[in-house]
Amino acid sequence: MHGEQCDGWVHTLRGQLICYTGKVWIDGLKTTREECAERARRYGAGWKNDFSRKITLVVHGDLASQAVTDARRQYSGTLVRAAWERDRGFHVCVVDAEGFTDLLAGHSARCRELLRLRGEAKEKVMVLSQPGDGVLGGPLRRHASGRHDPAELILDLNLLDEGTEAHESTLTALVSHLADQGIEVRGHARKAPRFDAGWTRGDDVFVAEVKSLSPANEVQQIRLGIGQVLDYADQVQHQEALHRVRPTLVLERQPTDPRWRRLADSHGILLTWGPNFEGC
Repeated sequence: MHGEQCDGWVHTLRGQLICYTGKVWIDGLKTTREECAERARRYGAGWKNDFSRKITLVVHGDLASQAVTDARRQYSGTLVRAAWERDRGFHVCVVDAEGFTDLLAGHSARCRELLRLRGEAKEKVMVLSQPGDGVLGGPLRRHASGRHDPAELILDLNLLDEGTEAHESTLTALVSHLADQGIEVRGHARKAPRFDAGWTRGDDVFVAEVKSLSPANEVQQIRLGIGQVLDYADQVQHQEALHRVRPTLVLERQPTDPRWRRLADSHGILLTWGPNFEGC
C-alpha cells in the first residue's frame, strides 16, 4: 500500500500480508504468532514470519495490555524496516495489538505513526500513542436510525421517528462543523461506552451525546444527556490518564431554560447546540 492510499486507518484484514513483532495480547490473553496468523487467515489475511517488501501490515505487540506511562512505545528491528520503507514511498501500515484485536472484531484500527531515533549506535523506531487511545475508535459510522435503549425511554412511535431525524441532522451538522476545522469525528472504541461521537483537540478527548429536543421532552432529554455524558467520562477517565476527557452534551437547539448551561459548567460538561456549536 502506497502512502497516498492510507487514510490513517486500517479498515480490514482482507488482502493484508502481515508480519508480527513482539508479544501480541488479544483481550488480555498472550497469543502466539501462529495463533494470530490463523485468526487473521479466517478474514482473508496472509502471514510471513520475516519482513519483506511484500508486507502490507505490521502488528506491533510490545507493551500491549500493559500500563503505558510514556507517550512513546517500544521499538524493534521490524519497525525500523517499516519506517525505512515509508521513507522510500512504500507505506507499510502498523497497528498495535489492540488495533489487531479491533480488526478481528470487524472494527477499523489506527495506522500508527512511527518516530525514527537517529544519532545512536543502533537506529531505533518507536510507535507513537495518540490522544483518545482506548476511548475513540475509527471514523464515525453513520446510522440509518438513531440508537435507543428500549428501557431508556417510552415514547409515541411518531415522536420517536421525529426525534431520530432531528438527532441525525444535529449529528450531521456537528460533523460538518468539526470537519471545517480539520477535526475528524470518531466513534467509540470497541470496549468503550457507546457515546454518539468523539474527537480530540490537542490533548483533550471529547466524548459526546447528541440529543434532539421538543417542547414536551426538553427537560427529560437534557437530564438524560447529562447523566449519560458524566457516566461516559467516569468510565473512560482511567483509560486516558495522560489526557483530559471532556464530557460533551450536544443539543439540537438552545435550551429554553438558561440554568442548564450553569448546571453543565458546574459539573465540567461542555454544553453546546446547533447550528453554531459554540465551544466545539
